[in-house]
Amino acid sequence: MASAAEQMAANISWSSFGKAKELQSRILFALGLLIVYRIGTYIPVPGIDTEQLRAFFEEAQSGIGGMVNMFTGGAIGRMAIFALGIMPYISASIIVQLLASMVPHFEQLKKEGEQGRKKLNQYTRYGTVFLAVVQAYGMSVGLEAQGLVTDPGWFFRVSCVITLVGGTMFLMWLGEQITARGIGNGISLIIFVGIVAELPAALAQFFEQGRQGVISLPVILGVMVMAVVVIAFVVFVERALRKIHIQYPRRQVGQKMYGGESSHLPLKLNPAGVIPAIFASSLLLLPQTVTTFSTSDGSGALAWVAVYLGRGQPLNFLFFAALIVFFTYFYTANVSFKSDEVSDNLKKQGGFVPGIRPGKRTAEYLDYVVSRLLVVGSAYLVAVCLLPEVLISQLNVPFYFGGTSLLIVVSVSMDTVQQIQSHLVAHQYESLIEKSKLRGKRGGKTGRKPAPGRR
Repeated sequence: MASAAEQMAANISWSSFGKAKELQSRILFALGLLIVYRIGTYIPVPGIDTEQLRAFFEEAQSGIGGMVNMFTGGAIGRMAIFALGIMPYISASIIVQLLASMVPHFEQLKKEGEQGRKKLNQYTRYGTVFLAVVQAYGMSVGLEAQGLVTDPGWFFRVSCVITLVGGTMFLMWLGEQITARGIGNGISLIIFVGIVAELPAALAQFFEQGRQGVISLPVILGVMVMAVVVIAFVVFVERALRKIHIQYPRRQVGQKMYGGESSHLPLKLNPAGVIPAIFASSLLLLPQTVTTFSTSDGSGALAWVAVYLGRGQPLNFLFFAALIVFFTYFYTANVSFKSDEVSDNLKKQGGFVPGIRPGKRTAEYLDYVVSRLLVVGSAYLVAVCLLPEVLISQLNVPFYFGGTSLLIVVSVSMDTVQQIQSHLVAHQYESLIEKSKLRGKRGGKTGRKPAPGRR
């Protein structure tokens, strides 16, 4: 039997959406900021030779340059003010979360509640500035070395660093504002919009390659079928749940019995969502972005990174898979599902898992279940992200049809739609409460005479 919340969610319609004014304002706010982001991807950094840059990226598009361009929404291909994208912020977040799990000082901040969270966010911003400065300076030197600058020198380097770092910090602020005052996760939505906005151009390029005979018709049909299969598989797995039975004890208040209900605790097969794929991609893109603009003579560390960590290389796939598995476990245990907190909340509410003692034993049982779910969940993420990439790297197909991009688009879409449904359900609850209050007031003013008391 469906719960009351599920029944209300099933009754959601366009009319209920039209009445939810707060939700409409949130969606419009998020759309407005995302439009600002897209405009910024077309504003170039001063001093760039656009013709040389276009020719350079036409050559680099088939390599790692295409991957970098995908995650920045095409901004790096135009060398726009958002060319660094949101990746420095994601990398800084990873570092701070790792420190919060290993360094005692950061662990203490993590336990201090809202005040500690603000302090950790401040450290994340400092780390974002540092990483963005390093990447921006390396990019400015690489642009000069590649001959893509009209007037090379320190003036260009300083202006390039200030522009790119300012663009990254502005993007970070946009993401935080979308999360707080809009709808959905701001950082994920920025990456999502960047991928979706460049998808039509990628489709046009893909079909043009087919028209010219570079890609055969069976390959085109195979890629289309693979994309549909990946999307259906992602939707199926993201909606999969492992339900843990929760029992609430009966208690007597006066002469009445309360409680005794049973419920369930839903555990997703992939509690971390799309975050592990984004984290793994951002860490791999850090060294690869440098090699894209380097002028290596074929020797040294940069040449080794370009050769062995490039697109389609076995070492690239190995590192990518290892990072996805690591971040799936790490992000689930530290952010998306904290078994200790869940166990404490159940204990406070009087709930328990049948056959498991409340408290520490319940937390251990939840860890046991989640760790085994994540074996399947991490394997699913690796398969979705890597198997299409292996095929595509051999066929010279744009990155936008790869598993990582499809996973991000589908997962972010599902999460955003789920949040919209949650807001609509909450709005329906509020409207029902207001109607009941109005009925109560009207009932008090009906003019009925009270029943005469017994004499």
